[in-house]
Amino acid sequence: MKRVLDNAPQVVAGREQLDQEFRARSEAIEIDEFRVKTLEDRLAQGDMTSVNSLQSERELRELHRNVNRRKEDLRDELSFRRTEEVQKLEEEINLAVQEIAQSHGFDLILSSPVVYANPDLDITELILEQLDVEFAADQLELFNR
Repeated sequence: MKRVLDNAPQVVAGREQLDQEFRARSEAIEIDEFRVKTLEDRLAQGDMTSVNSLQSERELRELHRNVNRRKEDLRDELSFRRTEEVQKLEEEINLAVQEIAQSHGFDLILSSPVVYANPDLDITELILEQLDVEFAADQLELFNR
């Protein structure tokens, strides 16, 4: 199942969509992290007046807290969205597995973890092929709208 969740075209497309969705926020955090580093470097030089140094240290602490909070918020939201996307795909994967079972006459299909299975019994490629077909059909349907 892990291989299916890593390689299904629906998953790959979902990852790309999430990357686009969160890219701007991630880049904004990176910019602020650069500001933190720059401010730390200026403070390390020690060429500021004591008033400027105190003000810069305060600014640095605020910026550090802000960056850490935003990173944690982004991580939490991204984790939530990934879980949401996987849950949507699980139903589609289960349907693909059921179609394969019916079309190939399988009585039982097991998901991981299995203690041992002969590699000849592995139908992961069939599932990925079925998901490829369904993804292509979905893309064609979106294109024709």
